[in-house]
Amino acid sequence: MVITGHRGAAKLEPENTCLSIKKAIDLGVDQIEIDVHLTRDQQLVVIHDQTVDRTTDGHGAVSDLSLQEIKQLDAGKGERIPTLQEVIDVVQRRVILQIELKGPDTAEPVVRLIERKNIESAVILTSFVHERLRKVHQINLNIALGALWSVPPDDVCQQALEIGVEAIHIQHQNIDADLVRDAHLQGLKIRAWNPDTVREIQQMIDLEVDAVGSNRPDLLVQLCR
Repeated sequence: MVITGHRGAAKLEPENTCLSIKKAIDLGVDQIEIDVHLTRDQQLVVIHDQTVDRTTDGHGAVSDLSLQEIKQLDAGKGERIPTLQEVIDVVQRRVILQIELKGPDTAEPVVRLIERKNIESAVILTSFVHERLRKVHQINLNIALGALWSVPPDDVCQQALEIGVEAIHIQHQNIDADLVRDAHLQGLKIRAWNPDTVREIQQMIDLEVDAVGSNRPDLLVQLCR
């Protein structure tokens, strides 16, 4: 089973920071999941929320702030919000980078950066907004995609195939044996997010999902290796 650190190691270090990402790599994950938004000056930064309020000592929407303004903020333990390029440079292809396209209009600049860094084979792009995934494949068919759902619709596998993704990413509470079987019969991988207790993680192992993302990658490694 593929082990993914969610926002790095989000319950161990400040989420989506280089410190959190390095922690997950040190723990031995296979993949790291991060989120991207665009700043006011069209720079790709790694942050989950639309605003900086929850995860930093600042206030305001990411899209209303310049990169210079964002770089002044403390994202926890003195860490700064990293750019996507900084994260790519930290990871150095040691693990697969799973990038969720959070902000609107992120698809094309993310793809262009991936192309410039020549890491098409070392990334997976995901989104709840599936039109963004279609946009990715309009630009570059060589980048792997994953479609996100909290609660999967009845025709989730059909929708996934129509979008052109290789995997469905489902909130762990909404995965059962029938869904895993159906996904595999359709040639799709199924990735679970985000079980954070031993009991929750073990349930996903027992269901034989293909990958699990967790804010506690330390527990994932202990249980899966």
